[in-house]
Amino acid sequence: MLGRFRVGYPGFTLDVDLFMPEKGVTALFGPSGSGKTTILRCMAGLERSTEGFLSVAGEVWQDEEHGIFLSTHKRPLGLVFQEASLFPHLSVLKNLQYGMKRAGNEKGERFEAMLDLLDIRSLLKRAPDSLSGGERQRVAIARALLTRPRLLLMDEPLAALDMRRKLEILPYLERLHNELSIPVVYVSHSLNEVTRLADHLVLIENGRATANGPLMDILARPDLSAAFAGETGAVLETTVAAREADGLTRLEFPGGKLYIAGDTYTPGNRLRCHIHASDISLALSARTDTSILNTLPATVAAVAETDTPGHALVQLRLMDGKTLLLARITERSRQALAITPGLTVIAQVKSVAILR
Repeated sequence: MLGRFRVGYPGFTLDVDLFMPEKGVTALFGPSGSGKTTILRCMAGLERSTEGFLSVAGEVWQDEEHGIFLSTHKRPLGLVFQEASLFPHLSVLKNLQYGMKRAGNEKGERFEAMLDLLDIRSLLKRAPDSLSGGERQRVAIARALLTRPRLLLMDEPLAALDMRRKLEILPYLERLHNELSIPVVYVSHSLNEVTRLADHLVLIENGRATANGPLMDILARPDLSAAFAGETGAVLETTVAAREADGLTRLEFPGGKLYIAGDTYTPGNRLRCHIHASDISLALSARTDTSILNTLPATVAAVAETDTPGHALVQLRLMDGKTLLLARITERSRQALAITPGLTVIAQVKSVAILR
C-alpha cells in the first residue's frame, strides 16, 4: 500500500510519503496535532490533497497527476472513529444490517463470524444508548467490517474510553489483528496501544513521517528515543515454551529465552513482550552472583545520547543477529565499561512487560 499526501493549512503542512504492508496493523503514531488524522482523512477520500496518490492492493484510489480520485463512497473501506456514531434510532441489529445493505452484502457474509469475534450477539436487540462505550465501539467495528472493506481505518478508537473500557476492548482488537486478512491503519498517540496491536509503525511528527518500518525495528532505534518519552524499549514476539516447576514460565524467541512470573500461560501460544530500556543493565561477563534470571549475550550495535542529561542509549544486537534491544545506562557507566559498538556484553533484563 503506497500513499503520498501534501496538504497545506495556515501554520501547518502535511508532507508524507508512506509505504504500508497489505496485511496486518500499521500504526500512525505521534503527538496530537502531528497530522495523523489528516493522513487518515486523505486515505478515506474525506480530504483531497493537491499532490495525492494512494494505491491499495494494486488498485489506484487517487492519483492527482493523472486525474484519478475516487470519492469516499466508492472506496471499499471501513471507518471507525473515536465516537462510535451508531444510529440512535436503530437497534444494534439494524445498525449492522444498514452497513451490510450499503455495501451490497445482503447475504450477510461473515455476519455470524463478526458476532462471535466481537462478542456482540447478546447486544443485537439493544439500542445504542443502552450500551457502554466499549460495547458501542465493538458494534461500530463490526458494522465497518460487514461492509466487506479492503482497508480498515481506525482513528483513535479508544481515545473516548476510560481505562476500564480500554482494557475491555483491547482483547477484541487483538483478535482482529489475528483474524483479519486486510490491512488496518490505526491512528494513536498511545504507545501502549501501538505496542500491543501494531506490526508496522509510522512515526509522524510535525506533518512529516520521520520513521517508517516494522514495529520492532523502529522501537529499537536509539535515535528516536525522544518520540517515545519514558517508554523507550524493544518489543519481542515470543512463544510459550514451558511452565516451570517453580511457578515461572519460559518464553523462547530467535534471540534467546526469557523467564516470566506465573504458570498460567499455555505452551505453544504466542506472547508479545515489551522490554523497557530502563529495565536492562549491562555487564561485561556472565554473572552467577545475581538475582536477575534473564541474561542475554549481545553485541553493542550503536550508542546514542538521550534527552536526559548524563544518560546514554545502547542498541544491542542479540546472538541471532537480528533481534534488537535497547538499554538506558548512565554516561558514567558507559565510560567505565568502555561501551562502544562491536563490544560483546551481557544484557541483564530486570523486568518483562507482557502485552498479549
